[in-house]
This record gives sequence, structure tokens and C-alpha cells, in this order.
Amino acid sequence: MNYLEILSKIQNAQHLDFGRILDSSINMFKEVWLKGFLMVIVLAVFIGVLSFLFTTIGLSPDPYSMTWYEDFNFYSYYTSNALYSLPQAIIISSVSIGLLAGFYRIVKQVDLNELQKDDLFYYFSEGYISKIFMLGIMYALIATIAQLLFFIPYIYVFVPLSFFAVVFSNNPELTETEIVKLSFNIGTKKWLITFGLIFITGILGMLGMIACFVGVLFTMSIYFLPVYFVYRDVVGFEDDSEIMKIGTE
Repeated sequence: MNYLEILSKIQNAQHLDFGRILDSSINMFKEVWLKGFLMVIVLAVFIGVLSFLFTTIGLSPDPYSMTWYEDFNFYSYYTSNALYSLPQAIIISSVSIGLLAGFYRIVKQVDLNELQKDDLFYYFSEGYISKIFMLGIMYALIATIAQLLFFIPYIYVFVPLSFFAVVFSNNPELTETEIVKLSFNIGTKKWLITFGLIFITGILGMLGMIACFVGVLFTMSIYFLPVYFVYRDVVGFEDDSEIMKIGTE
């Protein structure tokens, strides 16, 4: 599908069933939890190493660098921290989008009962690195600007930003600008249901904390699944199979 075809499907999207998508997300988690666990582990290790490196070379914000008793201003610290962390945020966003795109590709294969080629790094090895990096820059800049505008704008853009990886995963041939526009179109069109699904699955994912916090690594990937099913039911895929028509007719 080209950009205009996808945009038309988003604009003409029908009502989505909250309960059905939540149920689909839970059932899919049972199928792909191991791949989700590996993705979360890779991300956690990468972010940990990157944070250590940035702290070592002095490029991470230091929360103890000011006098908390006298001159601490929450808004000033919040905004300066968002700007100071931008280089790190760009790198983390790029890697996250690439890994999530690979994860969504696996999810799609399971969903359509296709022959699986489990490769979380698929889009890194297929010549999309520059596109992933540009999407990471756009993601980080939008998120940073929203943070500077404070809490409510950030909550709003959080939903459209969540669609970057799934839109890219299913349409890697589109330009970076088209992927961003489509993500905001679908995120705005289905904002409330997507936010609700992310909120509920986020709580479910955090239940892993019961197992001495380590369990979060096993359960957190469920948090990423609702946007896949929202995208599937709104846009669908190239093949107009029956499973893709569920929720759109």
C-alpha cells in the first residue's frame, strides 16, 4: 500500500472493540513472550551501557550538581534535563524503533501463521539503518519538544509516537516523513482507545515486579502489543485476508 491508500484507510476507520484488542494482545503475548523478553533484555542492556558511557564522559545530566535546598527549580531542572539528554535520547529512540520493528514483524508472522524468521535485528541488516536513525531523531525531537511544553502535551504525543515502529515495520518503503504523518494520523484518530489499551497492558506488564522485579523483563513486552492490533484493524496488510478484515467491517 502507498501513503495515500493507508491514509484513506485511517480516515475511514471503523469503531474498534477495546475488549477484543485487549484479549488479542494477551493471547499474542502467550505466543511471543520469549521474543519479547529477548527484545526487552537487549534494550535494557543497551540503555544501561549507553547511560554508563554518557555518564563517564560527562554527557548525562547530574541531579546532584545543584544546591537542592536553595536554588532548585523543578521546571528549570526538568527542561534542562530534557535538552541535555537529547543526544542520548536520539540513540535510544533509534535502536528502540529498529528492535520494535523487528518484534512487530515476528508478531505479524505469528498472527498470519506465516513461516517464521525470528530476527529482531531484521531491519538493521536490510539497509534501513539510515531511515531508523532519522526516525529516531524525529521521535526524540518531538518527545523533547512535548516535554518542554510540560506534562499534558507529552501525554498526547506519546500515543502517536507509539505507532512509529509498527508503521515502519509494515511499510519500510515509505519515507520518514510519511511514516511520521501516518503515525500521528492513526494515533490521533484512535487516541483514546490506544491510550487505554497501553495503560492496561502497562499495568499487566508491571505485574512482573511481584517476582522480585526481574519478572518485569518477561512480562513487559505485552505493553507493546496493542498498537500492533490497532494498526492491523485500522490499516491491515497488503494481503486482504479474512483475519485482517476483523474489526474493520
